[in-house]
Amino acid sequence: MNSYDFRQSRLVIDDDGIAVFEHLRGEARNPFNMELRADYADMLRQVEADAPRALVITGSGGSFSGGGDVKVMHARLADGTQATGVRQRILDIHDWLQRLRDLQIPVIAAVDGPAWGGGFAVALCADFILATPRASFCMVFLRIGALPDMGSIHLLPRAVGLAKANELLMTGRKVTAQEAERLGFVHSLHAPERLREEAMALARRFLPAPKVALGLTKRLVNRAYELDAATLAELEACALVACLAEPDHAQALERFVAKQPMRFDWDRDAPPAG
Repeated sequence: MNSYDFRQSRLVIDDDGIAVFEHLRGEARNPFNMELRADYADMLRQVEADAPRALVITGSGGSFSGGGDVKVMHARLADGTQATGVRQRILDIHDWLQRLRDLQIPVIAAVDGPAWGGGFAVALCADFILATPRASFCMVFLRIGALPDMGSIHLLPRAVGLAKANELLMTGRKVTAQEAERLGFVHSLHAPERLREEAMALARRFLPAPKVALGLTKRLVNRAYELDAATLAELEACALVACLAEPDHAQALERFVAKQPMRFDWDRDAPPAG
């Protein structure tokens, strides 16, 4: 097991290769301040170096992240520095946001309490969002006269459709966990005391998956809305060549011919209902 302490968060990678990145300022609702943003960049460098098989992102103290630190924004406004360096700060954020989305492993957000503003945006970068019934999601930016940032305008329409994204971005209203599940961007709801356990269990179900095929599938799906069919077909062809050269493919064919069970079978390995 490897553990890395950052400014306001911690990364732990267990012996199975499951990484957990936890926001540690629960007493302040884990604000998405400059320190936590820097932690994400550092965490991603470590994940890229250690190459775990899955990543779980979660919060502490009954909160995923309440969004930006409004008190810091107010202090910058008072001393005249609120607009200083904004463009570069946003570009720096998008550098690690894109790297987070491009990780060729399953990324699971385990959300308890508020995922507001930047917290909502980061959760949307995950492949799966698991939440508790007391979780909530809010594109809160317009409440403070700000533009939705951290990729919200790109991510939310892809998660809920253009009309619903317009509503949520333009009203800044709160979305309950139950509505989020109905809208489809929350995968499942779990009791607070079971949330991390369920997120880890979901991550472990991917351990027998073919790593290269899984990663390339994710990369292509993430680009499906931006690419025309012909370009996507070219990428599909090249990605398939890479997959078919992997030992996972040859081993799966051997198992099939020998009438042995596949290593990766989502339906077979599903936990018992209830």
